[in-house]
Amino acid sequence: MTKVPDRTRLLATCLGICLALGATPGRAAPAVEPVPAYDFAGVSREVWIPMADGVRLAADLYLPQGGEPDARFPVLLEYLPYRKTESRGRNHSLYSYFVQRGYVVARVDIRGTGNSEGRLIPHEYSETEHVDGDVVIDWLSRQPWSNGNVGMFGISWGGFNAIQMAVREPPALKAIIAVDATEDLYQEDVHYMDGILHLDSWEMSQDLDNARPGAPDYVIDEAYFQNRFDTEPWMLTYKKQQRDGPFWDRASARDKHQRIRIPSFHIGGWYDGYRNSLPRMLEKAAGPVKALIGPWSHAFPNEPYPNPGMEWRREAVRWFDQWLKGIETGIMDEPRFAVYVREWHQPGPYLEFVPGRWRWEQGWPIERIEQRLLYPQPDHGLAETRPAEAVHRLRNVPSTGVEAGGPVMWWGDVAPDQRPTDAFSLVYDSAPLAEATEILGRPLAKLRVSADAPRANWIARLSDVAPDGTVTLVAGAAFNGSHRNSAREPEALVPGEWFPLEIELHLTSWVFPKGHRIRLAVSNAQWPMLWPTPEPLTSQLQIGGPGASALTLPVVPPQEHPAVPAFADPRPDPQLAGYESIDLGNASGYGEISAVTRNPATGEATVVATNTGATRYPWGREDYRETIEHRTFESKPWETSMRGSHEIRVTLPERVLTWQAELDFSSDRENFHYRYTRRLLENGELLREKKWNETIPRDYQ
Repeated sequence: MTKVPDRTRLLATCLGICLALGATPGRAAPAVEPVPAYDFAGVSREVWIPMADGVRLAADLYLPQGGEPDARFPVLLEYLPYRKTESRGRNHSLYSYFVQRGYVVARVDIRGTGNSEGRLIPHEYSETEHVDGDVVIDWLSRQPWSNGNVGMFGISWGGFNAIQMAVREPPALKAIIAVDATEDLYQEDVHYMDGILHLDSWEMSQDLDNARPGAPDYVIDEAYFQNRFDTEPWMLTYKKQQRDGPFWDRASARDKHQRIRIPSFHIGGWYDGYRNSLPRMLEKAAGPVKALIGPWSHAFPNEPYPNPGMEWRREAVRWFDQWLKGIETGIMDEPRFAVYVREWHQPGPYLEFVPGRWRWEQGWPIERIEQRLLYPQPDHGLAETRPAEAVHRLRNVPSTGVEAGGPVMWWGDVAPDQRPTDAFSLVYDSAPLAEATEILGRPLAKLRVSADAPRANWIARLSDVAPDGTVTLVAGAAFNGSHRNSAREPEALVPGEWFPLEIELHLTSWVFPKGHRIRLAVSNAQWPMLWPTPEPLTSQLQIGGPGASALTLPVVPPQEHPAVPAFADPRPDPQLAGYESIDLGNASGYGEISAVTRNPATGEATVVATNTGATRYPWGREDYRETIEHRTFESKPWETSMRGSHEIRVTLPERVLTWQAELDFSSDRENFHYRYTRRLLENGELLREKKWNETIPRDYQ
């Protein structure tokens, strides 16, 4: 899934800070930008790419200008459902860098989305999308302006399908770059985070966006209703697939790394939810591979949040020049992994600049990393000494965890102070550190646990406790207890039965300063990121004794690191007239928490997330708004619910079209209840309404 935030309003700040950095300790002097070889006219050429069944996919082509009349260029493909026509302002800016350096860029709408023809694909990364992708790549390679070599790139959805198409090995696809993407669709995408049901702002907004025809004509006819408006919401499809298995295997490359034989470059961010794939790709991909991870969230690094950013497109051009033009750029002579080492900062929820430094690593695994074992202690300390045996009990509070997931509630973004969540967790602190301690990798919480209910989840969080008590989240992860033996064949817990649980925390980098403490916190809820288990419960954690609970930290020993990447600073891009953001909404581009309320008398807790946005196009104006309300109860967690309201209004010279969606998703002990309404209004009059009302059995969720 693609969570692509609109961070235009942050770009000027980013550029100012990044350009002011210059050469600093731990940061090489900024790389010198090559002089562009071609002109960028900025006018896209719209073309139709025919599929075997007669459906045509809509594509915008951006071609270099000012070269030889018969020049042929490599083609870079971004293949998405995110409406190329409305995205021309973004694409104009983003693609200009590549076009000026001798690349054709093709932006193609996936079947049934944006301006492409055909019926909406049944879900993300379907076989239909991939078969069409084979045809698109072949078509691009055979055009008179193409040298026959195609590369794919993109952020999130674009990165996901770049990886998936690499596994398919179409002959003309020669290299890819995947930004903020993962190859594990079940455990790491937004539908079942760590194997636990998650309701995401993107899922709801995308279902409504899928119901719209192409701009600027917005043709409303019976074919449109049949192919788009009336199609089953993707979210309903996903919520019926609650355990791992064939549905998620279809496009996951988690067990197909040996089939990624073409060169692949993977870019991630420490505040992005998809960063775990980078070390796996470095270790397992069969072809040439590089990776880079910096201090930003779900954004291209040239438009970062937080700062500092870097001009990733310079590295992309070096990468594609190497593999699509046959130019020796030296990029493969450099170490394979560039890492921004994070240093301590205050918790969020917002952060403008992440202190730290860049360095090279040879690849993955990193041989010099030491695995340091720390044991929770009976007195709630955290030390290297194995303690005497003890048992700690925790009463689960289902509304625990609002602070643990960042403003958009996933394992990314800058999380708030963890103290409110820690108050309802088992917490273990080290002594103040005698020296700074750096970690890089995936910490591991090995727990021995039990619960008095047949279903329970466990969440482990690693945090930095400053001398003033401030608690900054460093890494975390969750585990569905019914998946302890298999996520494909879940099993109910036996109340009171002890079992081992290994929770591999998400990839992280951090330097704990001298005098700070290392904290491990364990809980059974992280709401509203993760849907609560249905029954009240008390869990137990074994301290000491056989199979003692422990935390393993990937510690980087102190060492000189003279090799520092020489990355270029982000550069300003040309803007396309007629495309103007009026209201940029939230910095993330998604619904963010605006209110949290708790009623001590009833145990009811409510979280409200909101977002708005408005854009002006040459043909009219588009306004967007969403409101999402999460609700749960301490004494009856089975009565958890989420209600979402979304609206897209397009104001044209002669009509106003309004698409609305309302979702009511709730649970009881045995089932989920899905009630969804989709509407289309023209000039305020209802044209079409479609409803879905289904009961979905809970499948160990």
